Amino acid sequence: MDDVSPTKWHLAHTTWFFDIFILKPLGKQVASPLFSRLFNSYYNAVGSQHPRGKRGFLSRPRLEEIYDYRNRVDDLILESEIEIHSSTELTRLFELGIQHEEQHQELMLMDIKHVLGTNPLYPRYGAPPWGEQKEDASSNPTGKQSNQEKWQRFDELNLQIGSNFESFAFDNEGPQHNRFIPSFKLYPMLVSNDNYLDFIRDGGYDNHRLWLSEGWSWVRLNEIDSPLYWQREHRDAEWQEYTLNGNAPLDLSAPVAHISYFEADAFATWAGARLPSEFELERAFQSNAKGDSEANPGTMLEQQQGFRWQWTQSSYQPYPGFRATPDAVGEYNGKFMVNQYVLKGSSTLTPPQHSRATYRNFFPTHSRWVMNGLRLAQD
Repeated sequence: MDDVSPTKWHLAHTTWFFDIFILKPLGKQVASPLFSRLFNSYYNAVGSQHPRGKRGFLSRPRLEEIYDYRNRVDDLILESEIEIHSSTELTRLFELGIQHEEQHQELMLMDIKHVLGTNPLYPRYGAPPWGEQKEDASSNPTGKQSNQEKWQRFDELNLQIGSNFESFAFDNEGPQHNRFIPSFKLYPMLVSNDNYLDFIRDGGYDNHRLWLSEGWSWVRLNEIDSPLYWQREHRDAEWQEYTLNGNAPLDLSAPVAHISYFEADAFATWAGARLPSEFELERAFQSNAKGDSEANPGTMLEQQQGFRWQWTQSSYQPYPGFRATPDAVGEYNGKFMVNQYVLKGSSTLTPPQHSRATYRNFFPTHSRWVMNGLRLAQD
């Protein structure tokens, strides 16, 4: 799959970021012109790039060379600590580089999972290296959604949306602005595998009335009939799911994962609900952080962070007043604000502390190798 990059490319690219944006301005760049091109992802302002879909063919440089590159850059960064911290701009870029590497830690695991998950031997990788949480983590022992009384209601409100940048946030999380949010309801739990299995058994993938036109074409063209990494030997067999811990019987209580925007939207329609907007989820996350639960004081959103990225119905667009910076890192987020949708929260593959209410992840409608799921909303 063109979206997937080799592990060693991630290792080199995250190092390249520090090399080009921190060391190069100090006159200490390590990478050769060839390395600079191979490990540049999409920054046109600093040169050309090797095509993303061809990264998997890079049998060279060897992994040892990439580790040597990383070590040399790390050593120079440590030697340059005083120069970096004496410059506000370099300090900003240094922090961005750390956050960028955390993003790639998750991307690397997603890519590894895709490579191993398409292997018919279904090899086991193991749990994320930063914790013991299971990829199939669940806090819902039955997997079943309850009745309407369990929905959490939020009254209409004018709310400050986005980051004020008092602590780190990516540029696309601001500027902070006022937004009126009409009243809405959210289901406290993420949609589970058991819930999604009901959708499949009810012919959800065969009912064109549930699908957006482009989604219906996508389902038919690609012969999609279940989430990515689900498989069974024949129509009447029990479902299996590939996780980083290997292939296993489908855990009905775990939140569904690896579904496209099209699938999330179709499920919500089938369930008599809809996807939340990014602003509704940000408002709910803020309320939970404050311990507020307005109409239902005993009910709080569960599985908020650290389970699944949650699809929203919000197109990935700039906030009012957003302007990409004129330097090279201005290409980080702004130029992707088209043909993508926002996801909120975080997943079990997300590094600790790399999530917040204002975070705006984004992917195209067909993306399924991301650990994304959904939460239901109603007006």
